[in-house]
Amino acid sequence: MKMISICCATLMSVMSIATPTYAQQTVNSVLITNANVFNGENEKLAVGMSVLIEGNKISKIAKSISAPTNTTVINANGKVLMPGLIDAHWHTMFNFSPVSNTLGSNFGYLNVAASKASGDTLMRGFTTVRDVGGNSFGVKRAIDEGLVHGPRIYPSGAYISQTAGHGDFRGPNDVPANLGDSLDYQQRVGETLIADGVPEVIKRTREVLRMGASQIKAMGGGGVTSLYDPLDVTEYTFEEAKAIVDVAKSFNTYVAVHINTKDAIKMWIKAGAKSMEHGFFIDDETAKLMAKNGVWWSMQPMATEGPTALKFENPISTAKYNALVKELDKAIASTKKYKVKTAFGTDILFDPELGKKHGTFLASLQKWYTPFEALKMATHDNGELLKLSGARDPYPGELGVIKEGALADMLLVDGNPLENLNLVADPEKNFVMIMKDGKIVKNVIK
Repeated sequence: MKMISICCATLMSVMSIATPTYAQQTVNSVLITNANVFNGENEKLAVGMSVLIEGNKISKIAKSISAPTNTTVINANGKVLMPGLIDAHWHTMFNFSPVSNTLGSNFGYLNVAASKASGDTLMRGFTTVRDVGGNSFGVKRAIDEGLVHGPRIYPSGAYISQTAGHGDFRGPNDVPANLGDSLDYQQRVGETLIADGVPEVIKRTREVLRMGASQIKAMGGGGVTSLYDPLDVTEYTFEEAKAIVDVAKSFNTYVAVHINTKDAIKMWIKAGAKSMEHGFFIDDETAKLMAKNGVWWSMQPMATEGPTALKFENPISTAKYNALVKELDKAIASTKKYKVKTAFGTDILFDPELGKKHGTFLASLQKWYTPFEALKMATHDNGELLKLSGARDPYPGELGVIKEGALADMLLVDGNPLENLNLVADPEKNFVMIMKDGKIVKNVIK
């Protein structure tokens, strides 16, 4: 027992060193006064407003509100109050280290590293993420229980991939597989699951939902970081795709699909999937089909050069990445033309430096969208997408908006991001207050 106590004391000492310092709040209500409010939906700011937060929800918005007893009062002094940012395509377990280190590391280590990285994510103003692949359940639980700081996580758990699909990260000599072979390490710890044939995809999808997935992530086409699936490949047959979607529907949630080509998008729409991730080869025909079926496009503003360019450890991935990114302008033009529901995500992967540029990805949207359109995507629109998880929603309540009754995730910005979107690229300087679930985690208002 003495040894256990010493070990626990040592662990707590290490955690105290590694954990960032956050503002503390012990009261039950917060009143923000004299704020110019961007509510996530309307381009025009509501000037000189007061917002009362009681518990974890916004209880009242008015020109003037009397502060209840034991309330923290924050004078915004005309700063812009806006919803917390939402990243609709995030990987809690994969964003903070190179792919070789991630695939070669112990899962316990990765959970500790992911917990620390999640605290950094929150301090960049991203109060919610939709995690679209990886076993983030432990990190999510630790955040929800207050053991560590981080954003709300909508977890997909292990993504479902076919053999030679985007989730098949086995070694070059690991096939053909023998009946009875044990699962490789990435599958054993629930980062990915390989399933072939209708019975197997049904089983694996049910297993991921049993683990607590709020939505299912399936691999529907060739990817960049995987080495054995060219970009032109349509992954899964229609029967397999429909089986995955049908299981998700039976749990009252939906399927998000890693996908790029027109043929793959058409097949997965027919199967019933509701969110197309990446979709770099979307054209007018597929955009029109997506709009008709109410299917979301989860886009990522990637680039081959500049601060948001992804870097890879092998030339195969680099070539694939360049081939996709050069099609982005056309995809955006088509989705805007047909008014496809569009979500913003970053897909920051395997690069510890890119996470620091989280807001830079959002700011880069101004190449194609107005600041209002970009901010609406990263707040209200992403919040709407999250709610497709229906009964599997881990955080019932409205997200991505500032309105009475909504969950209290908010940022106070020193400046007007509707006029200068670049403000979001420097959250340390410009986000003077960050609130998540009614709790202040940063407050440097002067």
